[in-house]
Amino acid sequence: MKWVPPIMGGPAAAGGDGKAVVFKSKLKWVGLVGLVLSTFSLFTHFLLARYTAGTALSEYQSSITIFSWRPIFDTADLSTTSALQRRLWGPIRRLESLHPYANPRGAYPAPVLQTNGFIFVKIRGGFHEIRNSICDIVVVSRLLNATLVIPEIQSTTSSKGISTEFKSFAYLYNEDQFMSALSEDVKIVKTLPKNLKGSRRKKEIPSFKVSSTSSPYFYLHYVRPVLTRHSVVEIVISDGGCLQPVLPPNLEEHQRLRCRVAFHALRLRDEVQELATKILYRLRASGRPFIAYDPGMTRDALAYFGCAELFQDVHTELIQHKRAWMLKRGIVKGNLSVDSVEQRLNGLCPLMPEEVGIILRAYGYSRDTIIYVSGGEVFGGQKKLIPLHAMFENVVDRTLLSMPWELNKMYGREANLVDKSPKMSPPAKVETKVGAWKTSGPRPRPLPPPPARPKTYHIEGWWGWVAESDNEPESTVMELRTNAHKLLWEAIDYTICVEADVFIPGFDRDGKGNPNFASLVMGHRLYQSAASKTYRFDRKEIAKLLEEIRDQFYQANHTWITSVRRHLRRNLVDGLTKESTRSKPLSFLSFPVPECSCSKINSTKVSSHASSPSSNSQFPAALGAIHQCPSWMNGDMVSGPRGDESEEDLDEDDSSSIGLLFRQSSENREGGGEMSNKEDTQIEDQEELEGGER
Repeated sequence: MKWVPPIMGGPAAAGGDGKAVVFKSKLKWVGLVGLVLSTFSLFTHFLLARYTAGTALSEYQSSITIFSWRPIFDTADLSTTSALQRRLWGPIRRLESLHPYANPRGAYPAPVLQTNGFIFVKIRGGFHEIRNSICDIVVVSRLLNATLVIPEIQSTTSSKGISTEFKSFAYLYNEDQFMSALSEDVKIVKTLPKNLKGSRRKKEIPSFKVSSTSSPYFYLHYVRPVLTRHSVVEIVISDGGCLQPVLPPNLEEHQRLRCRVAFHALRLRDEVQELATKILYRLRASGRPFIAYDPGMTRDALAYFGCAELFQDVHTELIQHKRAWMLKRGIVKGNLSVDSVEQRLNGLCPLMPEEVGIILRAYGYSRDTIIYVSGGEVFGGQKKLIPLHAMFENVVDRTLLSMPWELNKMYGREANLVDKSPKMSPPAKVETKVGAWKTSGPRPRPLPPPPARPKTYHIEGWWGWVAESDNEPESTVMELRTNAHKLLWEAIDYTICVEADVFIPGFDRDGKGNPNFASLVMGHRLYQSAASKTYRFDRKEIAKLLEEIRDQFYQANHTWITSVRRHLRRNLVDGLTKESTRSKPLSFLSFPVPECSCSKINSTKVSSHASSPSSNSQFPAALGAIHQCPSWMNGDMVSGPRGDESEEDLDEDDSSSIGLLFRQSSENREGGGEMSNKEDTQIEDQEELEGGER
């Protein structure tokens, strides 16, 4: 019989084990209840944060804390009724009755089902050139009674590694919106029929390389016969357009078609539009208006107009290299060396950010004004923006108002083009070398060191190549992808600039001498909200004013400030005249008036103010004959301008404001509030006095 050892403790020990099991089960229940309560508390917190209504400032702080930009405001409140605020941010009263109206106004038949053939388009260039070209090719398709295939944007098709979710046109714009918005104008398809696709692959399709000055006669007498014969033509656009900007009077409806394409059919794809809307909300969340500033300082534009000597560093060499390349290909005429100072005084060079900052401070914008800097490239680097940052505390751009994950969502899923795995030699070879070294015989005398190697630069696509070669290196795969990303960045900047309270162009020409990104923004603002403030600088006059204080750049006197304010106020309206003669002959979208606008002014009230000097010239002569808006738009008819608040009331205010122009922020925070109130009161009194005398 086997002996069994007795249980230590007997029944008491067994009871203790039972209690331990019960205790552990209670702990599990307590932990489970705690986990449920924590989850419920967290869920309740998110609900409160999501649906609790708060002030604009609290919403602003909660939305902006994750970004590197935190706004700094010298004053807590921003009165919208003071004379100073009306001067800085208020609408242009002489243009308040101008409204967008791009609908057909005469006989305009819908496109027929049986067309003359297909037009396949390849578009090269930057954002503003693509936008111009798309509008032109739609008008050409209407003119030729052709079926338009969705245009192919070469900047995206030539880029490797970008997302395959969005191809060509769809990388930037919404294809479905484009097709539906123009269904009553042009027949549009996404791809060529199968039989014509094969001909295109074999390069059997007739092709035309057209310029931005091609006339309707050229298309009707040279392109249309080929289109009818072959049922398809390919048009290559590399000049920023394919149809002359100014069309004959009998084609005025085609000009309005350009407006419908640019301002209604071309909608950004959802991911890009969503991020642009978020950035716009973050700019406006503080409840304050903001300025959008486009420097326009690109290497191509600086080289074309000969502005190299404005930099005095390696960027001068880069600009000269680009100008030599342009001279060789006949893009620009003249000499390689150009007097940049003379070009600047003639208004042919961009205004530097420092100069723009001085002009804005002289006009009355305070240090805490929000300024959004647009443009994917400021040639010269961020150091050129340092003076602007010193004068204004809230200078931001796209990178400060967006998160990396938001940009990645906009780009879509992209291929990894960089191999980050380290390349190591096999360990066997290393062991062989070490063994051979140990078993070798006596060492010979070492050879003298080789001559020093020339210094090399490993920075691809940047200024390192200037010291090595006269030829600019080919774009790398990463640079091609970045070029595609720049289209999206400029699309975001375009949306924000159009919606800004004030827009300031630093330059309005590109690297071919044509209207650039800023010109398209000004044209869109003139169409969509003509009364919003858009400063059209006369750069020649501004350069002359800045030369007067060149030796005392930050110590302007009262007379100079008054001259600056008078110039800016006068050019809000008079600048339209120069814009119509300079930009419209080169790009219709930069000045789509009067073809795409109408007037909603009440003629009966205007006649009652006929004796008022401001009512006699309601619109500048440059706008042409403005038609009355149709009756269905007359619900909120605008009355004539008020004589006691004429736009010519200049704020030649007190000299005490001069001392506040460039004072440091610390001084502003100590006594800025009291001085600001006093300044506003004096300006308002001055305006009321001038209005009463008139």
